[in-house]
Amino acid sequence: MNLGPPWPDDGPDRAEIAAFAETLADAARTIARREFRASNEVQYKPDGTPVTHTDREVEETLTALIRGRFPAHAVIGEEFGRTGAADSRWRWALDPIDGTKNFVTGRPLFSTLIAFLEGDRPILGVIEAPALGERYAGTVGEPTRFNGRTCRTSGCARLADARVSATTPDLFDSDELVAFDEVSYAARLRTFGGDSYQYAQLAAGHIDLVVEAQLAPYDLLALAPVVTGAGGVITDWEGEPLTARSDGTILAAATPELHEEVLGRLRNAV
Repeated sequence: MNLGPPWPDDGPDRAEIAAFAETLADAARTIARREFRASNEVQYKPDGTPVTHTDREVEETLTALIRGRFPAHAVIGEEFGRTGAADSRWRWALDPIDGTKNFVTGRPLFSTLIAFLEGDRPILGVIEAPALGERYAGTVGEPTRFNGRTCRTSGCARLADARVSATTPDLFDSDELVAFDEVSYAARLRTFGGDSYQYAQLAAGHIDLVVEAQLAPYDLLALAPVVTGAGGVITDWEGEPLTARSDGTILAAATPELHEEVLGRLRNAV
């Protein structure tokens, strides 16, 4: 199984960073569980997406932990933007509550996303699903772990056999929706919903393919090490690795064969 490029030889200690990422996930879980299905006033951003005080509290808490432990590292967060040196080689990307619509409507399919980057490249990712008590952790060069146990993708190699998912058709512009329909109607089954939790399901073998667009860096950076470490392939729609500069499109597949087939269909459709 190809687990991607190794951890940087001159980087911080891998075990220390992985353990600290677990500490961040623990902190996020504590806050999110306390507030889930409790009174949580919803506000709306200029783009119409919801935000709660829980989103802000989680990000503030995790950022403070990072700044306290690794003051030279930069942080990129959904709610408060960038903190720390802009030219820092080592960076963290945080999405405190990915799937806020699920969170505010009492659905448990929301996650906290934690990524550690060398420059623009994610080398560690955590998908923490607090309400479900599930955690998926991936580090380059190592197998992905679900609650501490190794997990693998399904091994599905053909679109005709695949279970495909996207959060919502609303994520796509008109051309992207045509491309998604071209792929998803050729699959065995298509489903919607789940936000970043879909990628955890792919890593654990329950979904075979996720196709999305219009995502921000903090939405996608944690996903790459999780999917890759489980044996999957994840890129943008051009087949390029996901980085902090990616265009917001995602194609995540259980196998290289499935990824190659779907990538060809997307290229022909857009």
